[in-house]
Amino acid sequence: MGLTCGVSISSPPTGRSHTLRGYLFIAAAGLCWGISATLGRAVFTGRLLGGAVHPIHPLILAQSRTTISFLVLMPVLLARRGAGMFCMAWRDFWLSLALGVLGMASSNFFYYLAIQRTNVATAITLQYTAPILVLLYMLARGRQRATLRRAGSVFLAVLGIALTIGIVGRGRFHLDTVGLLAAEIAAVSFAYYNVAGSQLLERYDRWRILLIALLAASVFWQCVNPPWKISAVHYSGAEWGFMTVFAVTSVLLPFSLYFGGLQYLDATRAIVTSCLEPVFSIAIASAVLGELLSWWQIGGIAVVLAATITVQLPEGVKELRPVVLEPIE
Repeated sequence: MGLTCGVSISSPPTGRSHTLRGYLFIAAAGLCWGISATLGRAVFTGRLLGGAVHPIHPLILAQSRTTISFLVLMPVLLARRGAGMFCMAWRDFWLSLALGVLGMASSNFFYYLAIQRTNVATAITLQYTAPILVLLYMLARGRQRATLRRAGSVFLAVLGIALTIGIVGRGRFHLDTVGLLAAEIAAVSFAYYNVAGSQLLERYDRWRILLIALLAASVFWQCVNPPWKISAVHYSGAEWGFMTVFAVTSVLLPFSLYFGGLQYLDATRAIVTSCLEPVFSIAIASAVLGELLSWWQIGGIAVVLAATITVQLPEGVKELRPVVLEPIE
């Protein structure tokens, strides 16, 4: 397998209308992820369709999400591009497989476990500390400079998390240790996914990396939870229907929109716009599931988002290629 199979990506179109279209695509992707987070929480609590869909374990939800997405995406890409979709250097192929297991599969499972044990606001706010973790990694590797603004962003993120989960103020969140730990592991996996994925995306088409990562995550979940164990649960048609819809709304549709946005926006503007995802998630969960927030928690969420956006803004000096933080949920 050689590097000659790599697919070059053309320069994005320019112009005000194209820029607006890019923002709309990214915002629509964030809305899809916000809806899927609320759907996950609803099925965990047995409140989906009046209880017609029984609670589904986070492991099954993460497994079905990636496996169904792979089974839908693979024939489409193979029909359009052929078996060359899997062609790349061996080292990069193994890195792509690791990306699917350590990044995609891990972040999916622990994120939905966090939603199950806490709620949408807590889980997604902690996951969005991933850009801070990426920054610390980049500083340690010397790929970015340590600045006062970046240090201030880390402080704001920690303060915002404390407000959001109720350590400071009078928050109403239940401080579930397992849920909080799962959310932070999801953040670490998310950070790893973006650091490793950014390096691979310098050489290959995004859909190629996504397809191989989904393949690895799907095979990994089949080993952890073999098909006969899933069959023994006897999921109903409604529950399989939900898992299919969930895979489409949380992976296929939002990723298609997000990649469409990247055709028109540079990476920095795309990631800043993608910060709408937690806003959508928390707002939808509050409206649909009644997960009311205190003013302390609303302030904490705003502080975390401010820290995330600030740390991603360009410093005005030339640095190495920034990491592209593409959302998983």
